[in-house]
Amino acid sequence: MGIFHTFVYQPLYNTLIFLYNNVSGADFGIAIIMLTIIIRTILIPLYRTQIQSQQKLQKLQPEIKKIQKKYKDDKEQQTKAMMELYRENKTNPFSGCLPLIVQIIFLIAIYRILITISGSGLVADSSELYGFVKNPGEINQLFISLVDLTKPNIIIAVLAALAQYFQTKMLLAKIPPKAKEGNEEGPDMAQIMNKQMLYLGPILTLMIGVQFPAGLSLYWLTSTAFMLVQQVVLERSEKKAS
Repeated sequence: MGIFHTFVYQPLYNTLIFLYNNVSGADFGIAIIMLTIIIRTILIPLYRTQIQSQQKLQKLQPEIKKIQKKYKDDKEQQTKAMMELYRENKTNPFSGCLPLIVQIIFLIAIYRILITISGSGLVADSSELYGFVKNPGEINQLFISLVDLTKPNIIIAVLAALAQYFQTKMLLAKIPPKAKEGNEEGPDMAQIMNKQMLYLGPILTLMIGVQFPAGLSLYWLTSTAFMLVQQVVLERSEKKAS
């Protein structure tokens, strides 16, 4: 926890207070939005790595299915053959997990910051602030003078869930449907998981949003909207390159 506090929580805490003091016009919601944009900008290289990893794995799906079918009764040999396939194609099936882990770490940090500030009576903790960051005193918890960011807000929660739905749908649209091979029977588990992710993610986002401070939903809404725009830009750049 010491590493998390020193290298994640405290820098984000200070950045948020600095933005609130100097850029946001004393609007805590705008400061959260700006902090989210900074985080998402930093994560752009990781996001590109995630997309590239997903595309490589998708191209390998026919070969993966052949291996699974060939060694369906020998899991050890199946694993060896899969690892060899990944090695030959310079693909790491776990590389796409790193951006998700980083996002979760930032989400936990933002949640802790909001809970800490709310629990302290909307006053910044001077012991957490760097020397060059001024303590603003009591923080204005209202976003655009309307939304109390320390309490759940159904509208922002719904918007965050909708953004999550469309962002996931856009990602899944890039994955072509897989035709069954030979006499293989039964549903395609990957397609089933994709469909579940399309609806489960937004539902979880909504459930979290209606129970936790609106600042957390605002962070998630801004982050997802940023990723939507980023995905559109990447797709356009790919079309121009091709």
